[in-house]
Amino acid sequence: MVTVLEPDTKQNGKDAASRTEAEGRRCALSRIRNIGIMAHIDAGKTTVTERILYYSGRLYKMGEVHEGTATMDFMPQEQERGITISSAATSCTWMNHQVNIIDTPGHVDFTIEVERSLRVLDGAVAVFCGVAGVQPQSETVWRQANKYKVPRIAFVNKMDRKGAVLQNVIAQMKERLAAPAEALQMPIGSEENFQGVVDLVSMKALLFESESLGSRFEISEISDGMYAEALAHRARLIEAVADKDEELLHLYLEQPEVPAEALMAAIRRQTVAGRFVPVLCGTALRNKAIQPLLDAVVHYMPSPLDVPAIVGHDPKDDAKQVVRHSSDFEPLSALAFKISADAYVGRLAFVRVYSGMLKKGQNVYNPRTRKRERLGRILRIHANTREEVEMLYSGEIGGIAGLKNITTGDTLCAENQPVVLERIEFPEPVMSMAIEPKTSADREGLQQALETLAAEDPTFRTLIDPDTGQTIIHGMGELHLEIIKDRMFREYRVQARAGRPMVAYHETIRTTARSEHVFQREIGGRGQFAQITLEVSPRARGTGNKIEFHVSADCIPTEFREAVEEGIKDGLVTGILGNYPLTDVLVNVTGGKFHPVDSTELSFRMASVMALRDASSSAMPAILEPVMAVEIITPEEYMGDVLGDVNSRRGRIKEMALKEAAQIIHAEIPLAEMFGYATALRSLTKGRASYSMEPEMFEVVPEAIQESILNR
Repeated sequence: MVTVLEPDTKQNGKDAASRTEAEGRRCALSRIRNIGIMAHIDAGKTTVTERILYYSGRLYKMGEVHEGTATMDFMPQEQERGITISSAATSCTWMNHQVNIIDTPGHVDFTIEVERSLRVLDGAVAVFCGVAGVQPQSETVWRQANKYKVPRIAFVNKMDRKGAVLQNVIAQMKERLAAPAEALQMPIGSEENFQGVVDLVSMKALLFESESLGSRFEISEISDGMYAEALAHRARLIEAVADKDEELLHLYLEQPEVPAEALMAAIRRQTVAGRFVPVLCGTALRNKAIQPLLDAVVHYMPSPLDVPAIVGHDPKDDAKQVVRHSSDFEPLSALAFKISADAYVGRLAFVRVYSGMLKKGQNVYNPRTRKRERLGRILRIHANTREEVEMLYSGEIGGIAGLKNITTGDTLCAENQPVVLERIEFPEPVMSMAIEPKTSADREGLQQALETLAAEDPTFRTLIDPDTGQTIIHGMGELHLEIIKDRMFREYRVQARAGRPMVAYHETIRTTARSEHVFQREIGGRGQFAQITLEVSPRARGTGNKIEFHVSADCIPTEFREAVEEGIKDGLVTGILGNYPLTDVLVNVTGGKFHPVDSTELSFRMASVMALRDASSSAMPAILEPVMAVEIITPEEYMGDVLGDVNSRRGRIKEMALKEAAQIIHAEIPLAEMFGYATALRSLTKGRASYSMEPEMFEVVPEAIQESILNR
């Protein structure tokens, strides 16, 4: 991206800055880019981020993931394993623009970090391996970005590796992701001879010097041997953009030699609208072609002014929409997307300010708790270092300390003009593990550590087994639970014993059933009476539970409805068959009776639990197990052994494809059958195969398996 094009700061014919920005801002709203770096594990996200920080002057020395020195991987567990576990925030300056970056994990166990980051970002850079192309977690993060309508740029990394082909990756993006992707660059040289890129927008060649670690590069004319191919690729690029952009189409019909500035403006319009994905390439580890990626972030990613205004609802009326625009002068609205326990500042909340300003010492209102709290410190964050500031303005991302009751997904707003922003959806845990303190002295420390970790990570949950009294922790996979356990030992100095990981089963129902329950007791010398009639019916898989009331206030007075709902939720959590939570159930409260003296919240709550259990027991209850989408890459000579092993694990083969000398198998396998699979696969293929997996769905387990689960 050689030609500099300043993004348009005009909106509706008026100067946006005069309407939206307060005095004292560090950077104009039009010059802010809030982006995330996302990809499959080992595609090179963190290395790309390190190079961005180095070339922008934020770091004076490059860190390396494989050496455990990457700035963004600051947790001991990240440095030891060479993977990103927790999303890390930072910022840098490029071409007078403030680029706020969140580096997200690639491992499926930590997919919530991607989810909550994309929720608050305006754009994303999707990193793909030039050899492996679109991998399973690539598809997951792409779907997450689609969900939040986040504009994207693609960066094809590792172009210096054997087998790296840019056009193959773009073809996979179009096929597997349905992405409107087109290359803005051509590689100069291939594999170990990769030297730089041809910029198809400006039609210049960029050659990077190895001696300066890529800091210096030469801009030159395209060589005669590549010029014809570059012209053909540029024509394809223009046609792809013009097909979506009417303004460029008119220009192209009048003037086939489209100027670089006009092409850049059209690419920006369509990228911001989510109708086009620019694709760039390079090699982060070899320090080549990262600066053009930064240029593309500035040129093509949206500012807070370019994205639609955030929409929430009135906390007193869910049906009433409340709109907040990116402006320092609008009422405050901010979303807490991550909670972290910091050794120096205590409970630290990462927030994105959508409108208004957050000021040190200010009182903010939390609609969830219906309480006002006072802000302590306000921080700008660079990985694990903090810089204290007086103010966070609209469009900015930062940290706040001092709020005791804040949780992930909470909205912070002005009390006199409240708004509730859409909360972040969290996936259900698929694995559990029993844990207990080594000594009675560790019991309190273990409880505190679990509470703190659960507050940080919404996909980590803890509960007490009602039958055994054991503490059970739930997470997204073996690695997730292993990291949680390791953090308890290291950070919280808790000595504990942990059992082996187990599958987190759910329960559901397969038919409709109805029940009526009368709760009539005498407790503490006082009568207790409540009668509940309800109906349960199955919902579509993955839609969760829903509670409806089709009953008049004459049967169940309004003041008892909350108790009925709480009782139903209690019953859904404990399940019927094996104390696993019930899911995908519609509960319809259709009738009831009350006594003007003896009816209490307790009686209605107990009647609701009993009625739900009776109805669910008659509705053909079944156990659900998590099923994983698995991708296995194996040399062809081991194909038969690998397929036989997949079948022995109750796996279903969905698709097989040949890629160069390797076979790629896509299968669905129950999580219960995947324990120890890494070792088994290495043994079958002499260490030459690899696999990755991610949660796909929950399915009813076969009768024989259900019996063995319940008889453990």
